[in-house]
Amino acid sequence: MTPLLQFFNVGFHYDERQVLSNVSFTVHAGTCVALVGANGSGKTTLLRMASGALAASSGVVSLEGQTPSKMPHRLRSRLVALVPQQLDIPFDFTVQQIVAQGRTPYLGLLRGPSQTDHLAVERALDLTDTADLRHRIFNELSGGERQRVKIALGLAQEAKLLLLDEPTQNLDIGRQTELLILFDRLRDEGITILASIHDIHLIPGSFSEAHILNPDQSMTSGMPADILTSENLSKAFRFTPGRFPSTFHQALAQEAQ
Repeated sequence: MTPLLQFFNVGFHYDERQVLSNVSFTVHAGTCVALVGANGSGKTTLLRMASGALAASSGVVSLEGQTPSKMPHRLRSRLVALVPQQLDIPFDFTVQQIVAQGRTPYLGLLRGPSQTDHLAVERALDLTDTADLRHRIFNELSGGERQRVKIALGLAQEAKLLLLDEPTQNLDIGRQTELLILFDRLRDEGITILASIHDIHLIPGSFSEAHILNPDQSMTSGMPADILTSENLSKAFRFTPGRFPSTFHQALAQEAQ
């Protein structure tokens, strides 16, 4: 069976700066996978290559057996949705207008949104608890509200693979918990999630796999309880081993039980 997403010996560089080298991992359908690493380690670059927004400098990126960057945009957009860290909107669009943009891959050239499109938008607003924001101007929202709207935009796209770049950014602990519950619901519906995460204490129990990007451009992969150790994290984030918050170790202990 062809994996949903696969990286094989992938490298990427911006001009002369090598960001990633010989990265290999597979994302199977129905899983929830975390990307961990310091700022600048290449997490966003990996997500953008998975979405087809960037082409690998070397190696192979495969989305259902095809190269994402070479796929027709409409077809690719029905398979994968990327929710970025920043969404710059130059006009005073409402939340409803923003989320409705997720239906663009399904719209015909000469027709407007169908009932199916309207239902998909309503469901995305409901899942992210943003329905009461529908008439608000996106640029006037708080950081946490914008984050939820961006996720609603990705959900409205109804893609098989949801790519999330720091989805817990600007969310308080209550909203973070709601997001993890949403992840479980989406997985039950067959949606696959690949997310870059800085809130590492949220990973155990919610993500089936994790990949740690290291400063030497290597990658450590496995189940969260096995690889999110002080030794591995100190290497990735360059801190003194044993200094990681106790709440994280408690979360790992609970996951291991």
